[in-house]
Amino acid sequence: MGRKWNNIKEKKASKDANTSRIYAKFGKEIYVAAKQGEPDPESNRALKVVLERAKTYSVPKAIIDRAIEKAKGGSEEIYDELRYEGFGPNGSMIIVDALTNNVNRTAPEVRAAFNKNGGNMGVSGSVAYMFDATAVIGVEGNSADEVLEMMMEADVDVRDIIEEGDNQVIVYAEPDQFHAVQEAFKKAGITDFTVAELTMLAQNEISIPEDAQAQFEKLIDALEDLDDVQQVYHNVDLGE
Repeated sequence: MGRKWNNIKEKKASKDANTSRIYAKFGKEIYVAAKQGEPDPESNRALKVVLERAKTYSVPKAIIDRAIEKAKGGSEEIYDELRYEGFGPNGSMIIVDALTNNVNRTAPEVRAAFNKNGGNMGVSGSVAYMFDATAVIGVEGNSADEVLEMMMEADVDVRDIIEEGDNQVIVYAEPDQFHAVQEAFKKAGITDFTVAELTMLAQNEISIPEDAQAQFEKLIDALEDLDDVQQVYHNVDLGE
């Protein structure tokens, strides 16, 4: 399952020197989560997940507060959550999650990004069945055995615990165990996470020829650069 999560996160963040695009996407996601329930993370689990993710990306408090205050202020801005599925070079599979206030704009933009970069959109369900919704939570400074003991003491079921890199341990669990895993860490005195994601993991990663990797990465970049796109998942091992 090794996905080198910090490398992936840092690659995304480095695409914009000011990370303004990432911050804007988080602002939208925080607003939507706060609108769907109470604007309080202690009583709104969806909001709490987003805020934990935002923390690992160092999203400024001002942006978080602005999005929550916008939700509290009764803004009538409505966003639809959409999922697109498609294929990239060499049979690669891609899932695109979007938040949009204009459905008629988003679908053509996603389709164009696929078509212009060697891919094509598929129908709903054509790709997602090859991915598993997964909670991914990472910490530094502990061994996999120590983390396993923390999870066992808290009676938390997880899928896997893997040491990744020199000093990082990643816990993979069912999405509904996201908070339970975090609470197990917090009971052990760990409150900082290198990764805190609800993601879609490919059941099987594939390798593609080196000459196709540049085109594939160009396609992923084009999708991630769309304002309405929040997350892009794929099944390609790029050796990051």
